[in-house]
Formats: sequence, structure tokens, C-alpha cells
Amino acid sequence: MKTPVMLDVEIEARKKPFWATLMKQKVLLLMSVPFVIHTIIFKYVPIWGWTLAFQSYWPGKSFFEQVWVGFDNFRWLFRDPVFYQVLRNTLAMSIIQLVFGMVSSIILALIINEVRWTFFKKSAQTISYLPHFISWVVAANLVRDALSTDGGIVNEILMKLHIIKEPIMFLGIPELFWWIIGATHVWKEVGWGAIIYLAAIAAVDPNLYEAATIDGAGRLRRIWHITLPSIRPIIVILLVMNMGYLLSSGFEQQYLLQNGRVIDYARVFTIYELDYGIKMMRYSFATAVGIFRSVVSLVLVFGTNYLAKRMGQERLI
Repeated sequence: MKTPVMLDVEIEARKKPFWATLMKQKVLLLMSVPFVIHTIIFKYVPIWGWTLAFQSYWPGKSFFEQVWVGFDNFRWLFRDPVFYQVLRNTLAMSIIQLVFGMVSSIILALIINEVRWTFFKKSAQTISYLPHFISWVVAANLVRDALSTDGGIVNEILMKLHIIKEPIMFLGIPELFWWIIGATHVWKEVGWGAIIYLAAIAAVDPNLYEAATIDGAGRLRRIWHITLPSIRPIIVILLVMNMGYLLSSGFEQQYLLQNGRVIDYARVFTIYELDYGIKMMRYSFATAVGIFRSVVSLVLVFGTNYLAKRMGQERLI
């Protein structure tokens, strides 16, 4: 049985490595202070605003003059038929963006990694991630011009190939809107997403490729049995992180490409908060929608992280 003195000695021994490590990394800690302060001010302090969801908030009144309504805003939210339409649209577009975005980025990274001509590799990588820096205001106009029935390049190519006889109003077909959003998201973000996978591939031990080549493995086999398993932890971690954005499929992209014909398929939560909350001066209702998104996103991240842990994969925590 351990005496109190022995326990005190063990506790002090455990404390020393922590404080020793803290002193060694004091420069790194000082560098992180501005980011911690930024996170606290812009991420945690605004949580105080969640109290609006439990009030019938009206501008001009003080906090103590507001009328508290409990969970009424959430009841109105779940009774609104538009809410379920918005939930469907958001999930559909988010899943399309997530699946096609990750798959296309991985494939692009694998292709660029296999290119041996350095100039072509760097040029292809640069060209592929340049659209990421284009504002969606500009990108949406490019997409509209490309899909236009009046000289749009997509319709022109399809007609030249005799696939269609007359121009199609792509942005006027509701069933195509989700896929147009997914395709434009891939075009804009595929190169940027591939950077992380290229960095992960660069960290793979070259000896593994040499051993596989000696054993007679071709490029496809080396990719399948060495490259993909080696970057699997990065893929899983990014998947877990992206699950937190499943109810945040975007705003600018849908808002700029939507029109009256496709509004029932284009409205996502961010647009819903704007149209049915802020524009109608229903600030409490808009806050309730935001809380719903945040809570569900948190559950999705922790749920996916737990599944990754149970399956023996890399995880965030």
C-alpha cells in the first residue's frame, strides 16, 4: 500500500515532464496565443447570441426586456414544410460535393504524382488549383455563360457531337441543379483539395515502390497496394472533418446560380436563414436554424470519429 508521501512523489514526478515540455515549447505556445484569442473572440463569444433562439427577439430592446418563448422557435422550425425541403436539398448537394470532391481530388493527386515530367506536373497542378482563388461571383457568371442556350460552350459541343438537336436550358431544369452544383464545385476545388493528398503521397517511403517494382508490380498495382493504403489515414481524417460541413453545402454558389425555376431544389439552410429569418426580421427563428445546423454537425463529426475509432482507422481524437 502506498503511503501519502509516496503518492506525493509520484504526482510531482508526473508534473515535471509536463512543465519541462511546456518550457521547451514556450516559443510555439507564444506563437499560438493570437490564434487562440481569435478563436475565443470569433468562435466562442458569439455563442452568447444563441439566447436569441429562446426569445421573441426585437431590436432596440435590452436583453432583460426581451420576451422569452422557450422552444417555440424550434417547434415552428420542425413544423415548417419548407424546412424538410431545405434539409433534402442541403444533404443532397453536400453529399454530392463531398463524394465527388474527395474522389476527384484523390484521383488528380494520383495522376499528378505519376507524371515524371516536372514542368508538366507543376503546370498541371497550378492550373488545377487556380479556380479556387476565383470569387464565386465571377465563377457563377462563367458557369452561366458556359451553360447558356445562346452560344454556351456546353450546348455548342453537344450539338456539334449530335447528342442534342437544340440547346438545353440546364439551369432551368430542377433535377439537374444538384449535379450542376456538384460539377462546378469539383471544377473549382479539385486542385486545391489535391494539394493535401499530394503532400501525403510525398511522405510515402520510396523503398516501398522500389520493392514493389522489383516484385513486378505495375503502376496500377503500386497505386492500389502502396499509395492508397499509405494515404488512407489522411483520407479518413479529412472525411471526419468534412462531415461537420454536411449541413453547410454553401451559400454563394447556390444563391448566384438559383432562379425561379429551380428554387425548390436550390434553397439550402443558409439561404433559408436569410429568406425566412433575417429578411422577415425573424432573428430568433434564424438563430434556431443555425443552432440546429451546429448541433447536427457536431453529432456527425463525433459519430464519424467514433466509427473510425471502432474500425481501427485514424481519427481526430
